[in-house]
Amino acid sequence: MAATSVSASPFLGSWATTIAGEDHTLLQAKAAPPQVRMARPIRPRPMMKNVNEGKGIFAPVVVVVRNIVGKKTFNQLRGKAIALHSQVINEFCKSIGADSKQRQGLIRLAKKNGEKLGFLA
Repeated sequence: MAATSVSASPFLGSWATTIAGEDHTLLQAKAAPPQVRMARPIRPRPMMKNVNEGKGIFAPVVVVVRNIVGKKTFNQLRGKAIALHSQVINEFCKSIGADSKQRQGLIRLAKKNGEKLGFLA
């Protein structure tokens, strides 16, 4: 039996040569396409609109009043009403001895209820 040298082994040849019939170095050059950086896609700007529009039982009334008195006046009136309601909640929390965390929770609950009923439409 003759000793086979390492160079006679079929595994030292290129897989590219046996499969594609081309030189391995050429395949490596073809396999790696140039890196091209793509620009970031342009995102549309978020629209500032009321997500509560048309929801809730009082929403139609709120929309009609806003259209009659104007947006600026309506927002001023709504701000005053919200401030008064927050004062009532604060006074209630003082009378029952609730801490600030519970008071904040009640104010959040009032806001959620106002959204559901349509007062923030």
